[in-house]
Amino acid sequence: MKRQLIIATAAAAALVAAGTVTAVAVSNDGSGTARSGAPVTAQPAAHDAGSGTAQVQDRRSSIRMQDDDANGQEDIREARTAKVTASDAAAAALKAVPGTVAGLDLDADRPGLVWDADVLGKDGKWHEVTLDAGNARVLNQHIDNEDDDARERAALHNARTDAGAAARTAAASHGTVTSVELDDDRAKAVWEVETVTNDGKEHKLLVDPQSGKLSAVPAHDADDDNDDDGADD
Repeated sequence: MKRQLIIATAAAAALVAAGTVTAVAVSNDGSGTARSGAPVTAQPAAHDAGSGTAQVQDRRSSIRMQDDDANGQEDIREARTAKVTASDAAAAALKAVPGTVAGLDLDADRPGLVWDADVLGKDGKWHEVTLDAGNARVLNQHIDNEDDDARERAALHNARTDAGAAARTAAASHGTVTSVELDDDRAKAVWEVETVTNDGKEHKLLVDPQSGKLSAVPAHDADDDNDDDGADD
């Protein structure tokens, strides 16, 4: 029996050294025969040596959310549930993909609450990074080859204020940030930030990419948004 235990232990140690953890169950049924149960393997996270980025295989968020909201208050509910701020999500995304964050969105469309971050990497490629809104852990990341905007690239290159800083500026006086987007459709590119205050009111603000100055959305823009909302109903 002792000899068989030693053999089982040595085999498990060899598998651990190879990068796979295997649990071996050994029992004595009275006949002195050692029995090994089905191996349980745990694959380590793959590592991209070129980018220094860990490719996380577990895509489940630590915050579980309902898929729908009958009262239409999903943004408010998400803002109150998220434990990771927009600026912290931006910092976590840049650790996964060095570059510049072009957008952040707090999202509960999938089973769980996450931050979706768009990053223009130093490699010149667009990356989408999904982060757990509960602990900022990277759940998924991939390269986006479908949407490449030359104007957005230029605006990001010239910006002195990034998405994380724009989020911090808006959050200082207007509650919890739920999204940050670089709007380059205007005459001058601007960070568009959406927030929710403690009273449950939603706000849309603008942050100048050059000066970092905060301002309210112009009245005609707000009217256009209201018209679009009405058209969707």
